[in-house]
Amino acid sequence: MIKRALTLSLLLLSFNLLASMKTVPYEIPRTQVVPLTQTDTHHQYQLIIQLPENYTAEKHHPVLYYTDAAWHIEMLASAAYFLMEDAILVGISWQTNMPALLMKEEGAHVSRFRDYSFAPSSNPENQAKYQFGGAKAHIDFIRSQVKPYIEQHYRVKPDSDSYFGYSMGGLFGAYTLLTQPDTFDNYLLGSPSVWRLAQLINTRTKALNKAKANVYLSHGTEEAKLSPHINDFYQFLNQQNNPSMHVELAVIDGTHQTAAPLTGVRAVKWLSERTAAGVSL
Repeated sequence: MIKRALTLSLLLLSFNLLASMKTVPYEIPRTQVVPLTQTDTHHQYQLIIQLPENYTAEKHHPVLYYTDAAWHIEMLASAAYFLMEDAILVGISWQTNMPALLMKEEGAHVSRFRDYSFAPSSNPENQAKYQFGGAKAHIDFIRSQVKPYIEQHYRVKPDSDSYFGYSMGGLFGAYTLLTQPDTFDNYLLGSPSVWRLAQLINTRTKALNKAKANVYLSHGTEEAKLSPHINDFYQFLNQQNNPSMHVELAVIDGTHQTAAPLTGVRAVKWLSERTAAGVSL
């Protein structure tokens, strides 16, 4: 009887201890969230800014911008911590004030269909729903508001802005490279969805022939349908014979989904090596 009572008391004590424990959300160190409203559209976004551990007011730091922030923040933060310890990371969120019904139906990421695509859909119903073709406006938002905000509030190293995008984010980066290449100095484009390659190439301007950029392209070993388009895009960039544009193609083990984490790490490693080697544009 005494043993049973003791056991019961210990169980009750354990339950009471568990009940008294309060969980708190974990925050990534040196990271802050800044709301930013696009002035001409009133679309609301968030910048997820992570400062390096050695950030000081006396030192200038390279910046790595990336889209699809919620999906890539942990991967890029970890890679940068070990491979680019001086970098400021700036994640750009999806639009936060999209219509509630559309977000409930499609998910919080629904604005990426508009912001990362460069051409309207031929399907009127899909076009009305998703508003494809907003990449130019999204580039303008980054150039006129996102980058100026970062440059005004942080010690940014000149000519050291990089962009990472995967899948549709990679397509957005490819479109930026073709149309306004001076937006970033380095482009890390993982499995970019360059399906309509001819249409994408037709968006290019003469600025590409004068572009100064390092470009990292990649695709997965099991991306049989997408990889030929990425290989064609790689060949197209090399055919520009631009000595100020260095282009590299990497093949990553995996499918479009499983290759994503390693792509982020490999891309940051490539960027860190070029930075360490002092490769100039």
